[in-house]
Amino acid sequence: MSRIVALDVGDARIGVAATDELGLTAHPVSTIHRSKSIKADLRVVEELLGELDASKVVVGLPLLHSGQEGPQAVKVRDFYGRLARRLHIDVVLYDESLSTVEAEELLLEADVSREKRRQIIDQMAAMVILKSYMDSLSLDDGPSSQ
Repeated sequence: MSRIVALDVGDARIGVAATDELGLTAHPVSTIHRSKSIKADLRVVEELLGELDASKVVVGLPLLHSGQEGPQAVKVRDFYGRLARRLHIDVVLYDESLSTVEAEELLLEADVSREKRRQIIDQMAAMVILKSYMDSLSLDDGPSSQ
């Protein structure tokens, strides 16, 4: 069985999270430190997706509070477009509003040290994106109200 993988794409790092093999739970996987070359970053992501046997990739789109796309969303859209052209699996954009804030709150509740939070915040944000995406799928597949 293959996995859904979520990416939290930032300027310095890309957080990665994935579902288990049954697609039931999401967990943090790793943090990719960005290089100066987007092609090199895409290659690293593509290799990791192959290792994880990904069937779908969810890329978090950072919208502004107004719902508009700001400069970071434009960068993420570019990354998404380039990644989608390289892969032979579904790549979808998904609103990631406040995922980093929610990830930070989860880590604070778990009493994770500041240094450790800094190391894993991006992959935790990717996990929040993935959980939200999975929840939206189960809502779509829920019983109809006829």
